[in-house]
Amino acid sequence: MPRSVTLSALTWTAPDGAAVLSDLDLAFGNERTGLVGRNGTGKTTLLRLIAGELSPGAGHVEVRGTLGILRQDMPTSRGETVSDLFGASDTLALIDRAEAGRATVAEIAAIDWTLPTRIEEALARCGLALDPRAPLAALSGGERTRAGLAALVFAEPDILLLDEPTNNLDADGRRAVSEILGGWRRAAIVVSHDRALLDEMDTIVELSGLSAARYGGNYSAYRAHKMREIDAAHRDLADAEKSRTAVRRRAQQAAERKARRDGRGRKDRAKGGHPKIIMDLAKERAEASAGAGARLRDTRSAMADEAVSAAREKVEIIDPLTMDMPTTGLSTTKTVLRLDAVSGGHDPRRPTIRDLSLTLTGPERVAVTGPNGSGKTTLLALITGRLAPFAGTVERRVSTAYLDQHVSILAPDQSLRDNFHRLNLDATQTEGRAALARFRFRADDALRLAGRLSGGERLRAGLACTIGRAEPPALLILDEPTNHLDLDAVEALEAALAGYDGALIVVSHDRHFLASLAPDREIDLAAAQGAP
Repeated sequence: MPRSVTLSALTWTAPDGAAVLSDLDLAFGNERTGLVGRNGTGKTTLLRLIAGELSPGAGHVEVRGTLGILRQDMPTSRGETVSDLFGASDTLALIDRAEAGRATVAEIAAIDWTLPTRIEEALARCGLALDPRAPLAALSGGERTRAGLAALVFAEPDILLLDEPTNNLDADGRRAVSEILGGWRRAAIVVSHDRALLDEMDTIVELSGLSAARYGGNYSAYRAHKMREIDAAHRDLADAEKSRTAVRRRAQQAAERKARRDGRGRKDRAKGGHPKIIMDLAKERAEASAGAGARLRDTRSAMADEAVSAAREKVEIIDPLTMDMPTTGLSTTKTVLRLDAVSGGHDPRRPTIRDLSLTLTGPERVAVTGPNGSGKTTLLALITGRLAPFAGTVERRVSTAYLDQHVSILAPDQSLRDNFHRLNLDATQTEGRAALARFRFRADDALRLAGRLSGGERLRAGLACTIGRAEPPALLILDEPTNHLDLDAVEALEAALAGYDGALIVVSHDRHFLASLAPDREIDLAAAQGAP
């Protein structure tokens, strides 16, 4: 059976009245499609419309085949187990009763005895060795995501809908997702900013400005095409500005010629060498001709202005986000951070971090890696002082800013402008507006409440309030900063951090992102616990 999703004149408007999708015609066939676009363009909304969780305001969605969906955040109900994801809890309970001798002959005859093994094999494909009866609440977020993906693959839907499947996954989890999609031969629609995963796709669909564009090939091919589009848009803008300059120059020259003719006419009239009636007629003809010429020049000037505006608007739409970083002035010999034999965690009997020593000097860049549960976030909590060590000492000797993936420094009930000035008490209004504008929060956007931002917008706002200020921190600590950023914003963040001259500690599973930072060293907590 052919598997497909067809969207016809699809329109959806947010509860606040903002148009998200408008008159969208799009088809997804039996291929792996990466769905990309800046935050707020409706990627997750589109998946929910396809899944039937939202109803379109206009148009319709046609799905041919069975659907399986994996969401960004997997809610867990009290008492829910891994087997519930597979719809297998009743069968496993029956097997338990049969093995205990409490099942009827009819029940035993109906049991699928291969089910536990098949579930374990599906979990193993996603890098998990779990008892299907394990409670979901006991798993980490990354483990729940992988278990959910295993259940999807186990169900063998005709069409996979995956919303940021590698968020919160460690390297092993990301590899498992990539391998599954690499071998997937049915339809899949994947919302992701994971460039390695997107390079497994057969085609890329970009949502932007209420519309959609399809690009054949994987993410690398898409980026090459986008760069050509960006270059062409800049050339068009340059050409439009050049034409406008020429129009204005010709208009100025015409005005100067008219002024000279008017001067000669006034002199001739003053001399009185011609009859007045002839002079008046000549004046009327000259004024009529000048008026027609002025109207034509005004029309051409307006058209030139419109061409420049249209070209600039296109550039602003497709141009990547840029973030300018002020200098920290950090000396290369300055001791930034010192950890001496630090142990810590949440249970003194079983510390997550054990006897760890670390010194950062000058603008060093350190990547903290390791599988989920190895203590990366715990280490950052110890470094920032949010968690007191059980043993050892932590010294921060420079100004420090910390951004977690939820950007907890932002007060959700305050505007971005108020958040900025709460976090930067000495900043002027002009400095606040400039910092927010650098991260594309311009004009009224600065008045938006932080609690109403998308995940990517929230991180952009957090960056604006920290590294965007006039005197950025000398030590910047980032915990999974790319998890909720769109691809343009990830690349802009990479470019900004490339120009950051302070010290940097980053926790990330995104190998592309870490490679772009060119860290001076990498601390793998799973392999180097207790090593200096």
